Amino acid sequence: MTKGSDLLVRALESEGVEYIFGIPGEENLDVLDSLRGSKIKLVITRHEQAAGFMAATYGRLTGRAGVCLTTLGPGALNLTTSAAYADLGAMPVVMITGQKAIRTSRQARFQIVDIVATMRPLTKMATQIVSAQSIPTLVRDAFRVAQQERPGPVHLELPEDVASDNAEAGIVPAHPVELAVAPAAAINRAAGMIAAAKRPLVMLGAAASRPQLAEPLSQFVRRLGIPFFNTQMGKGAVNAGSNLYMGTAALSERDWIHEAVDLADLIISIGHDTVEKPPFIMNEKGPRVVHIGATPATVEQVYFPEAEIVGDVGASLAALADRLEGKLSNDGALLGLREKILAKLAERSTEDRFPLTPQRIVHDVRKAVPSDGIVALDNGMYKIWFARNYRTSVANTLLLDNALATMGAGLPAAITAALIYPSRKVLAVCGDGGFMMNSQELETAVRLGVHIVVLILEDHAYGMIRWKQAADHFADFGLQFGNPDFVSYAEAYGAIGVRVASVTDLLPTLKAALDGKGVHLVVVPIDYSENMRVLVEGLPRAR
Repeated sequence: MTKGSDLLVRALESEGVEYIFGIPGEENLDVLDSLRGSKIKLVITRHEQAAGFMAATYGRLTGRAGVCLTTLGPGALNLTTSAAYADLGAMPVVMITGQKAIRTSRQARFQIVDIVATMRPLTKMATQIVSAQSIPTLVRDAFRVAQQERPGPVHLELPEDVASDNAEAGIVPAHPVELAVAPAAAINRAAGMIAAAKRPLVMLGAAASRPQLAEPLSQFVRRLGIPFFNTQMGKGAVNAGSNLYMGTAALSERDWIHEAVDLADLIISIGHDTVEKPPFIMNEKGPRVVHIGATPATVEQVYFPEAEIVGDVGASLAALADRLEGKLSNDGALLGLREKILAKLAERSTEDRFPLTPQRIVHDVRKAVPSDGIVALDNGMYKIWFARNYRTSVANTLLLDNALATMGAGLPAAITAALIYPSRKVLAVCGDGGFMMNSQELETAVRLGVHIVVLILEDHAYGMIRWKQAADHFADFGLQFGNPDFVSYAEAYGAIGVRVASVTDLLPTLKAALDGKGVHLVVVPIDYSENMRVLVEGLPRAR
C-alpha cells in the first residue's frame, strides 16, 4: 500500500517529467513530501502565473507536457491566464491544483472555488481526482490528451484527503501514438493544384513550429523550391536564411509581404492555426488555399481553404514532394519580389539615432545572439518589429506569442529555455510594461543559477496601445507610467544591471552580457516614432 501522492509522483516520473513549476500550499503538503525523494526538480516561482508560463514553454520547446503545481482557490485562479496561453498557443501542459478534503468540511467554504468548472473552458480536459486508486490512470490520460494534436493544457485537481489516502495501483506506462497518414486521394488532389499553379507560395503557420517538424519542413521547401513566408508563430519553422524566404506576415494586410500574397494564385498553408491574428485576409478574389495540418482547418471568415490534407504532416509533405519534385515549371515565379521585400524590411536598420529605433534594436540583437540562441519575446509593440525583421536560422529560436498575446510571459519563458538548453544563449526581450508584470521572477532566475539576459525596451508607456491610439486619431491619453531604476532593481535581486547610454553601446553590451554568467538585465530607451512612419504611412496602399 502507498499513499495517493506517492502514486502521483511515480506516475509523473513514468512520464519523464523533469521539472514541476509552482507554488505549493497546505493542500499540497503530501505531494511535497512525496517529491522530496524524487528525481523530479521542484522549481518554486514567485507567482503562479509565471509557473504556468514556464510549464507551457517547456511543452512548446520539447513537445512533452510541462507540469505546474498550485494550491486551491487564489493560487489555482492565478493559473487561468497561463491555461489560456497554453490553450491558444497549443502548448502541452498538465496543471495540478490542490483542494480541501472532499469527504469532510471542517473549514466550511474557506478558499473554496470551483476550479474544475473554471478551468474547463480553458483546457482540453479538467477533472477532480476522487480516488487515489485512479491516480495513475488519470495522469496517463492527462499526458496523452495534453500532447496529442492539437496540444494544450489539462487540469487535474487533487484534494488533500485523496492525496493522503492509501491505495495500491500499478503505473500505466506511456506508449507511442502515431498520427494517421492522410488519404492518397487528398494528397493527389493537392498535388494537382500545386502542379497547375502559376504563382505558388508556401505559408508556415503556428502548428508548423512543432519540434518534430523542423527537418520534414526544411526538406519539403528544398525539394520543391517554392518560396515561403510564415505567420508570426510559424517563424523559424524553416531556415529563414534560405534563399526562398520571403518574409513574415506580422500584419494582416498592406505589408510588403502582401505584394507576394496578393499575386499568388495558390497558397500551400502548412500548420496554420486561426488562433493567430490573420496573416492575410482571404476573399473570393484572392488565391486558392490548400490546408496541410494534423487537424482539419478551422473555417473562418478570413480562412476557408479549398482543399485539405489532414494527418501526419511530415509524412504528407514527403508524399507531396515525391509527387512534385522536379516537375514544377512555376515553382519560383514569385521569387523576383524577394529582394525588394527584404530590402524594405532592412531600411534604417543601422540608423544612428538615440533613443534607438526598433529596427536598430532588432538588428543589434540579431548580431549579438548566435544562430542557435533563443530569444523569448514578451508582448508589446516591439513584437511586430521582431516578427518582421528578425531572421532565424534554427527552428524554435524565436519564442513569440501571437495567440493569447499576453504580457508577462517573456521572462518566465526565457528561464525555462535556459533550464532546457543550459549551453545556449538565451535572451528575453520585454517592454517596461510587460516586464513589470512578472519581474519578481528575476529572483527565480538568480536562485536557479541560470544564465539569461533580459533586454528591457523602455518607453514609459503601454506602447502597442499608444500606437493604436495615435493611428486611430485618438488623443494621447492614459497610457504612460513611471519606472523604477531598473539597474538598481536588478542588483537588488542579485542580477547584473546595465543601462545603454548611446546607440553604439547596445551591441557590445549585449555581447558582453550573453558571454557572461548569471542573470543580466540591459535597459535601452526606444523611440517608437517609427511606428507611424513605417507601419502606417510607409506601407503600400491597399490594392
